[in-house]
Amino acid sequence: MRSDLDFPRQELLGPVVFRPTFNRSEAISGNQAWSLFFTAGQEDKILGYNSETGRLFTNLLVAVASAGVVWAILFTKAI
Repeated sequence: MRSDLDFPRQELLGPVVFRPTFNRSEAISGNQAWSLFFTAGQEDKILGYNSETGRLFTNLLVAVASAGVVWAILFTKAI
């Protein structure tokens, strides 16, 4: 039986942010940030390279937070 799987480095199994190949001084894109968030730091390329996906999730987060603030202002009873 022949196996083509050869993982020589132990860092391949750990989170991306702790791998030596992850460049901490370089700014990451929105897609990379959301990919790290959704995968708990395991993979930074799961959402691909399209910047619109990162903007979508960022705008959804802002919209939900804004709706929560507006809801709290309008529907809380002031004593």
